[in-house]
Amino acid sequence: MAITTRSPMPAWCGIASLLAFGNALAQTPASTQPFPVKAIRIIVPATPGGGTDILSRLLGPKLTENLGQSMIIENRAGASTNIGTEFVARSAPDGYTVLMATTPHAINPSLFTKLSFDPVRDFTMISQLALTQNVLLTHPSLPVNNVKEFVALAKARPGQLTAGTSGGTSAFLAIEMLRAAAKIDVLNIPYKGAGAALNDIIAGHLQFQVNTTLATLQFIQAGKLRALATCGTKRTTTLPQVPTVAETIAGFESSGWYALLGPAGMPRDTVLKLHAAFSKSIQSPDIVKRLTEQGVDIVAGSPDELTRLMPLEISKWAAAVKASGAKGN
Repeated sequence: MAITTRSPMPAWCGIASLLAFGNALAQTPASTQPFPVKAIRIIVPATPGGGTDILSRLLGPKLTENLGQSMIIENRAGASTNIGTEFVARSAPDGYTVLMATTPHAINPSLFTKLSFDPVRDFTMISQLALTQNVLLTHPSLPVNNVKEFVALAKARPGQLTAGTSGGTSAFLAIEMLRAAAKIDVLNIPYKGAGAALNDIIAGHLQFQVNTTLATLQFIQAGKLRALATCGTKRTTTLPQVPTVAETIAGFESSGWYALLGPAGMPRDTVLKLHAAFSKSIQSPDIVKRLTEQGVDIVAGSPDELTRLMPLEISKWAAAVKASGAKGN
């Protein structure tokens, strides 16, 4: 019987094989490696200086600690948050591009006649992070101290009181709702972002505004802005002496939220890792202290909870848009 023998593999062949294996491993697509392996972009669909931007940058360092990767905060403002939102909807569903969504995500489907994305179908729901209180503000030079006096002044000066808000936000809609409910003629000037409008009211170029406590509390406390009323269903512990608009205009309510969304089709394990990291970050003691002091309530809801909530929010704001008569384009 013939016996076939095989010569031993030369040493250089073994080294070459190991090098080839190492190169192949290094070239493995990120999508097949455990998430995350590179920096994550948080798209803020608003200009710097507003509540969405503030929250994202506040969470950034904590997220880097919890995920082990850098966080890139990228502002893509415009079209009532639709530019940044569409960008995320068209991004790869790999978890490396996510959206810091706010209430306009639920408002815009009713405010605009046509959107280039579906607010539910084109997104993966990751977590509702927090709730925020809106507040009706005036420049201190305006001779009013409460909602009743504000309405009286607006009726005495039709078309002369100016506000500035980012279109499509709950703040923008709050002014439209106030206009309809109180039957006043005020000018609601659309700004590209809430931060620019905030600068203008502080400078006295605008007479009033609706904005979040997160963005404005420091200016209220410094006397640069006057808080006439908060826009929630009950008074906030942050400004307990300030009444709600509803105490003067029954049924009035306009509050906001922050939520984390990604493109549709994200892997479930990636969604859960992002949810866990954002929840841990926003619930860290120093973040909780800072946010609660500024009137923000932590939620850190699950992906499934946000999936159930979003259609309800869209329906809720559709009714508010219809009642106010507000229109986008």
